[in-house]
Amino acid sequence: QVQLVESGGGLVQPGGSLRLSCAASGFTLDLHSIGWFRQFPGKGRAGREGVACFSTRDGGASVAASVKGRLTISRDNAKNIVYLEMNNLKFEDTAVYYCAMGGPSCAGHLSTPWADVWGQGTQVTVSS
Repeated sequence: QVQLVESGGGLVQPGGSLRLSCAASGFTLDLHSIGWFRQFPGKGRAGREGVACFSTRDGGASVAASVKGRLTISRDNAKNIVYLEMNNLKFEDTAVYYCAMGGPSCAGHLSTPWADVWGQGTQVTVSS
């Protein structure tokens, strides 16, 4: 059974850092790309915003322009985990963060139709 489980969310002050983890089971990361999305308060599932993706096709990472320089995605194949390192967090980063499994490429990862399987999400709250 394909499953994604996120962890690492929490409450952090502006300027702080968090590392989110996405543990994959039922498939291996070398066959599917993994993306991170976020859903802002009051927004529905269709409004989830893609922020980063790790491609299995070329082993490269893609990060949305809106978060470039602050968010980094990485992958540990041995542990079957994908990480999202978030630095210099801002109030507007407050959201539920989801990881999702897509195809071999990150093309289209900024919008929800790219994703085939979703995790349950982890809450990130940036507050002073």
